[in-house]
Amino acid sequence: MFEFFSWRRSSRTQGQGQCVEVGFSESRIGLRDSKNRPAGQLTVGRPQWKAFLDMIKRIPGRVGRSQPSHRR
Repeated sequence: MFEFFSWRRSSRTQGQGQCVEVGFSESRIGLRDSKNRPAGQLTVGRPQWKAFLDMIKRIPGRVGRSQPSHRR
């Protein structure tokens, strides 16, 4: 298991405790369930993380919005 420098949560969690935490190291990104940290983590390389974020940015309607945005 990798040691991560810091773990953070989205600022949009609104204190409900149901979120994914993201951890950073020099070469890896870790993802874990904030409610069940002992269950482990998913670890990916930085290039894969960047590709994932780039893919999300291309999704119409933007992730996290309750209604899709339609541009005319």
